[in-house]
Amino acid sequence: MKTTLDLPDDLVREIKLRAVREDRNVKDLAAELLRVGLQTTRTRPAARATVDIDAKGVPRIVCPASARASKMSVEQLLALETTTLAQEDRERV
Repeated sequence: MKTTLDLPDDLVREIKLRAVREDRNVKDLAAELLRVGLQTTRTRPAARATVDIDAKGVPRIVCPASARASKMSVEQLLALETTTLAQEDRERV
């Protein structure tokens, strides 16, 4: 089915660049990206985990009750730790 969408220029540019990098055509890549986007069922943004420091100075990751630990990758945990440490550094200044 053929349709016309009015998309932001930067988004179209990003899709075209990705298509070139992956040696794919824009149509197939856009269809795949739409399918992946439609598979997500979230209706609201997920609550973010935070890091606090307990009385002994040990960092503790606090997640919402609905969070599943299996959903957080090592990269996400490291990014969270890095962000928290940077925030703490800024607060000390």
